[in-house]
Amino acid sequence: MRITKKIILIILTLIIVFAAHTLVSTGFFRTIENRFEGQIIKKVRLPGAEDITISTIDSFALISSTNRLVYPPVEEEKGGLYSMDLKTEGFKITHLTNSFKKPFAPHGISMIQKDSTYTVMAINHTSNGHSIEVFTLRDTTLVFEKSITDPSLISPNDIVLIDEQRFYVTNDHGYTKGIGKLFEEYGGLSVSNVVYFDGKKFTEAAKGIAYANGINFDSKRNLLYVASPRGFEIKVYHRNADGSLKFIEDIPCGTGVDNVEIDSEGNLWSGAHPNLLRFKAYAQGKKATSPSEVIKVIYRGKNDFSVKKMYVEDGKVMSGSSSAASFGDLILTGNVMDDQFLILKKGK
Repeated sequence: MRITKKIILIILTLIIVFAAHTLVSTGFFRTIENRFEGQIIKKVRLPGAEDITISTIDSFALISSTNRLVYPPVEEEKGGLYSMDLKTEGFKITHLTNSFKKPFAPHGISMIQKDSTYTVMAINHTSNGHSIEVFTLRDTTLVFEKSITDPSLISPNDIVLIDEQRFYVTNDHGYTKGIGKLFEEYGGLSVSNVVYFDGKKFTEAAKGIAYANGINFDSKRNLLYVASPRGFEIKVYHRNADGSLKFIEDIPCGTGVDNVEIDSEGNLWSGAHPNLLRFKAYAQGKKATSPSEVIKVIYRGKNDFSVKKMYVEDGKVMSGSSSAASFGDLILTGNVMDDQFLILKKGK
């Protein structure tokens, strides 16, 4: 009987420790105080603008949009890629994938320019599995080239191009079902990874990440950044000539960082979820709102960085922020499944 009581006590203790760890590590107890020194200059009616990236050369934004009623989706969706003109205050939007006939629920996106043409890649989730859709973009004409699939794309989230053929992809889960997925999401199990495609084959480039999410590459400093929302951090890697990655350090961000964008000065911008459990409830349709946050990370080198909260909001204006792209005095901030995204003007 005593042994039974001890076993029960141990199990209860483990459950309490697990629950406490989950609550603390997901930001459950954080108080959200609205904070923004600038102004909202436009609310753009476009559903689920999950990822936004910008061409500073040609002054336009590329936007990944899907009408997610529940995330992850349970039914086939018809999303799209859009361009937004940033040269004028009209912010004209063009639907680029009107003629794309395949099932399309775009997630992370990346583009790279060569001459007057952009190579564009988008993570796609369908009922038949995951793929990477490859396009070429000239002006506002997007042409589909091919689909890339591979068994290593377990749960692809975001992508970053190195050139027209080579790229990195994050898998946000190591387990996609069962108790492994439960411990990964609630316990913060670090088993997701980054895979590298060298133009011919996929290889694992980094592992041991808690929910690998947004990814970006600074070609000037040869640094790769990977957002770990479950770890409340951005991981920094040096990129080797063969595509392998050498871990440098973690940047603690104090929030559930999602996508990562790099501005013209090399600063990192991220849309983030300050309360991950609240976001999960919102994504499942159990809560009406989820707080949004935008941070700016100034990374000067190893052990030399600063994190600034640029926008914090309780979710009543826009819920579930997932991306933040800086362009001049503007910040384009998207979200996972809200029906609009915001264009912010930075404060002085």
